[in-house]
Amino acid sequence: MKKIFLITLVFISLEFISQLNTPKYSNEFLNIGVGARSLAMSNSVITSTQGAMSGYWNPANLSNTKNDIQIGLMHAEYFAGIAKYDFGSIVKKIDDKSSFGFSFLRFGVDNIPNTTDLIDAQGNLNYDRITYFSAADMAFTGSYGKKISDYLSIGGSVKIINRTAGDFAQAWGFGLDLSTTYQKNNWGFAIVARDVTSTFNVWNYQLTDEMINVFNTTGNDLPQNGLELTLPRIILGINKKYQLEENVSLLLEFNSDLTTDGQRNTLISANPFSLDPHLGAEVNIKNIVYLRGGIGNIQKTPDLTGKMIYTLQPNLGLGIKIKGVEIEYALTDIGDVSIAEYSNIFSLKFNLNPE
Repeated sequence: MKKIFLITLVFISLEFISQLNTPKYSNEFLNIGVGARSLAMSNSVITSTQGAMSGYWNPANLSNTKNDIQIGLMHAEYFAGIAKYDFGSIVKKIDDKSSFGFSFLRFGVDNIPNTTDLIDAQGNLNYDRITYFSAADMAFTGSYGKKISDYLSIGGSVKIINRTAGDFAQAWGFGLDLSTTYQKNNWGFAIVARDVTSTFNVWNYQLTDEMINVFNTTGNDLPQNGLELTLPRIILGINKKYQLEENVSLLLEFNSDLTTDGQRNTLISANPFSLDPHLGAEVNIKNIVYLRGGIGNIQKTPDLTGKMIYTLQPNLGLGIKIKGVEIEYALTDIGDVSIAEYSNIFSLKFNLNPE
């Protein structure tokens, strides 16, 4: 009877979710990646990430924090500076086995002209009636990681999401991430379950009478208040560290994202599951200089003749660690290079009270 009850509950839950708004790429701003190291390695870092960026990538790895406090910052601009992408985090070491972190992320386009009132009641153009607004996606995340043995760590993150489009639309959301990491000798394995219970966004629209008239005149459906779900994403990771010389080492990491929101243009594409593999490498020279690279965004696209070919996106980066400051650089792209040119990304880490 218990098995029948559980199976019935699962089917009821799936049927309930299918009736809700579960769009593909929901809350996709949370999957761009943070930190120039991560972007240079094509986001193949969930096993090896440490410190201030771990709350985003893998909260279980907060347990490996080597400094009492670490602060991480990143600013990036995409589409010729139209879109601004900012990230900040702070991690505090609680004891030798656990740490807590808080992070903030914002992806937004500012100073968007609102021309809905451009024409006054007399039918005249009045440019003084133009106002400006922002369309921004923000996330506030609290994370915790703890070692439960010499090799195994577990962690989790709680996310509060706010998405706005001026005064016209706003959504508040809540989500949960869970992760675990196993490290022994020179091997590492990690699993990160993002939006493990599905992340809920509650949308509320404030439409003026004029906006409603525009929607009706143009034949568009009026947006309705409602609930939007972000379905779970499972990320699997494995890495191996090689000692090349006395002061030179090589880290190779392979990650793969398993999405559950429908068929995507990835290397392994199906419905509802798609698999997106990516690979990163890092050469460590005396724990001071880091050379990084990665391959990701593998897609099947048509060439000029219409023949389907596989394309991939290479990334490069450099890191320098000077005492308590880490400077990271990445030459990367937000997506297909034919859509957005490569960007120069910088991020900083500040280690306070290092061991």
